[in-house]
Amino acid sequence: MSENLDKSNVNEAGKSNSNDSEQGLEDAVEGADEALQKAIKSDSSSPQRVQRPHSSPPRFVTVEELLETARGVTNMALAHEIVVNGDFQIKPVELPENSLKKRVKEIVHKAFWDCLSVQLSEDPPAYDHAIKLVGEIKETLLSFLLPGHTRLRNQITEVLDLDLIKQEAENGALDISKLAEFIIGMMGTLCAPARDEEVKKLKDIKEIVPLFREIFSVLDLMKVDMANFAISSIRPHLMQQSVEYERKKFQEILERQPNSLDFVTQWLEEASEDLMTQKYKHALPVEGAAAGSGDMPRLSPVAVQNYAYLKLLKWDHLQRPFPETVLMDQSRFHELQLQLEQLTVLGAVLLVTFSMAAPGISSQADFAEKLKMIVKILLTDMHLPSFHLKDVLTTIGEKVCLEVSSCLSLCGSSPFTTDKETVLKGQIQAVASPDDPIRRIMESRILTFLETYLASGHQKPLPTVPGGLSPVQRELEEVAIKFARLVNYNKMVFCPYYDAILSKILVRS
Repeated sequence: MSENLDKSNVNEAGKSNSNDSEQGLEDAVEGADEALQKAIKSDSSSPQRVQRPHSSPPRFVTVEELLETARGVTNMALAHEIVVNGDFQIKPVELPENSLKKRVKEIVHKAFWDCLSVQLSEDPPAYDHAIKLVGEIKETLLSFLLPGHTRLRNQITEVLDLDLIKQEAENGALDISKLAEFIIGMMGTLCAPARDEEVKKLKDIKEIVPLFREIFSVLDLMKVDMANFAISSIRPHLMQQSVEYERKKFQEILERQPNSLDFVTQWLEEASEDLMTQKYKHALPVEGAAAGSGDMPRLSPVAVQNYAYLKLLKWDHLQRPFPETVLMDQSRFHELQLQLEQLTVLGAVLLVTFSMAAPGISSQADFAEKLKMIVKILLTDMHLPSFHLKDVLTTIGEKVCLEVSSCLSLCGSSPFTTDKETVLKGQIQAVASPDDPIRRIMESRILTFLETYLASGHQKPLPTVPGGLSPVQRELEEVAIKFARLVNYNKMVFCPYYDAILSKILVRS
């Protein structure tokens, strides 16, 4: 099966069941949009698109349409990230050191706080800027409150009454320190436990300007905490609504950009052609049988979809554009692809080792696990540009032979001969080539296992691991579960589009 994976690679969406729920989801997504712009760009980036198929006629679009489409993609990607990534959190924005943007920000902020310091140093002090800051702090504190926080809302509104504060300032009766004390106390009440230390440090600052500056710094952190709290609170709701939301957003993009399914169509067509080629090979009559004595089995849409997803694990990310409907998960599929490549090499090394060693050595669980960990650690950086697989496999061969010899000695078995060591080292080094027969066998069996798991409907227990993969069974099952989750969610969102495309493709075949 893996041989074909190496080849070059709607209907209107369903409506949401609840308009209120959908609106709430969209508000939640758009609220966190700005904070995740950078993450989305890096996580959803794709190679430069070349050889674009032209299944849809080109059309001119306005700048407004492009911006609206970009916003739709961003919101959809953000909703998808929140649902798929259980560890998703908004992080405070940190500008790079010595960057122009950071220097400009520091200059502007310094000018602002210097201006405030000058005003407060006047005789009598001018509180115009300070009162505006108090107003901003008041609005921020109120934004942290939940609907049931009536008492706290009344306290903030009463103590930070801007009209009253202005009158006190005009009459020379304003006590800024007292206001700051109330603000710090309220921040301590509303902040997350992780911010207690930062709030406590505010009480040690006696100068008004540095105090206000640090208050705003801590409030910014509290805003991030509140956003993450909101995300964790709405995640169950998002899980229920995200399928309809993503489908609706993609449909809006498709209406503005009718060619947004071109690469998906090409991807499914290739999967269908590969599967049909395989079936023709298996359907060739044996010698002496009547040609054409049996009907060719037809391809099922589910089989084509599952095979198409497997092709994503053999994708050339540098040369080929990723299908549009899985673009938001490209980095996740790529990560799984790298894990499987490492698992293939690991499995191949262990297979040739246990085949060459004494028959009972692989049944010793402690030795097998120790050997696996040694090889796994040496392959950790396998996909870094500086990593040279052939050189590392030479080192692995040396270490494996030492471990095997040591184990045989402890077991009282016949020693590992020099000839066997030479042969084993040669077979391990041969794994460096993608065309190595052992490596190709391992790859084929891994993909067969994943295909079987998808076809089983992700039922437990998982399918039986093919022969030779037992030493890496745990790692393979972990990858299979991650892969199946991605596939299952993608199918739920985009199945109507896949069905529409495949209905045309399979009729032609």
